[in-house]
Amino acid sequence: MSEHVDLLVHGGDVLTVDEAGTLVRGGAVAVREGEIVAVGPATEVGTAYTAAESIDAEGCLVLPGLVNTHTHLAMTLLRGRADDVTLQGFLERVLRWEAELLSPKNVAAAVRVAIAESLRAGVTSALDMYWFHEAAERVARETGWRLHTGPTFMDVPDPADGLAYGERLAWARRDLADRSRRPGTRPVLFAHSTYTLAPDQLLEIAALAREFGALLHIHAAENATEVATVEVRYGKRPVELLDSLGLLGPDLLLAHAVDLTGPEIAALARTGTSIAHCPVSNLKLGCGIAPVPRLLSAGVTVGLGTDGAVSSNTLDVLGAVRQAALVHKAAGDPTAVGAEQAVRMATIEGARALGLGDHLGSLEPGKRADLIVLDLGGPHLRPRHDPWSTLAYAAHSTDVRDTVVEGRVLMRGRVLTTLDEAAALADLEALA
Repeated sequence: MSEHVDLLVHGGDVLTVDEAGTLVRGGAVAVREGEIVAVGPATEVGTAYTAAESIDAEGCLVLPGLVNTHTHLAMTLLRGRADDVTLQGFLERVLRWEAELLSPKNVAAAVRVAIAESLRAGVTSALDMYWFHEAAERVARETGWRLHTGPTFMDVPDPADGLAYGERLAWARRDLADRSRRPGTRPVLFAHSTYTLAPDQLLEIAALAREFGALLHIHAAENATEVATVEVRYGKRPVELLDSLGLLGPDLLLAHAVDLTGPEIAALARTGTSIAHCPVSNLKLGCGIAPVPRLLSAGVTVGLGTDGAVSSNTLDVLGAVRQAALVHKAAGDPTAVGAEQAVRMATIEGARALGLGDHLGSLEPGKRADLIVLDLGGPHLRPRHDPWSTLAYAAHSTDVRDTVVEGRVLMRGRVLTTLDEAAALADLEALA
């Protein structure tokens, strides 16, 4: 007698992204109550399980959903409005526009489009630092998408949500206390940076994060000007400052980390601090190229992020995979970041960077069923010699055919099933 499951994805090649990099030709994935219960040859899994719903993945590649480890989703509202400027010029413009434009309603509209874009690109979860995170969470719940977010701290004049720093601490405490703990999620706090928050504020925020077992996420060392600003103000570079405050550690995720010294890389490795690498945004803003090969050699966990759609103009994590696999070769070493490493940064390493490697990032029994089906029928994907190479150097986000989050099919045959895409686009255009 076969066991009953909710979903069976069968017939395609399954790239599990497990430690061995197992590829199951003609494989299948069985899902029950949002959890993967079996991965193996379709002839075996299909016999052992009867499914209420199925996806025929013949001629496709099945792989874990992509994890965006750093973004600002509602910045879709500002896409194209701050191009070809430095990071500091970008921030000056964006902060002003945010104060004028942002509200829970506008954030919800912008996030709805961001989720549509992400689902089409095979992105099944994202770490989102932005104002009015409650509005973003409501939209994510409505669509069934996996969103990692929480209160954001940024001590600037006229913050978009109008909360002073003191009020923000009390509000963040209430937010964390009210959070339910579900598999594949964890509480998160966001401290914008060492140049928008003072050391005593960073210590208070970190203490709150530790009290609730939350991930703390912060921008750090994005470009040389930021580093110089912090060094003049506090006598230490951003990563040095965080280390001196005792903030580095396995529950801290740094965004960007472009301008690093050797001792700083050693400190990140020693403390188990992770990095969200955003190669497209870093290049577009002229920030430089993060020393990812050195970070990896030191044993630092590195995930991939897109940053917001106003700094990178896209939420395409697969595009970030290609950029990460290419840009580090510019120094002359074609092995600096290989195809498999780049794909792992977008899947299992991204999950580990979030502290969720036991739940997300690979297709293994016991993990949450976040997966995508990539159509291999296009001429740009033939012949199919190596799936890692195909993903890193040839595939496009438009090749993603089906997207599944927590065992629920959110895109089938390139049609979104839980989100009215036309209405979402119309709402955003009206705001823009």
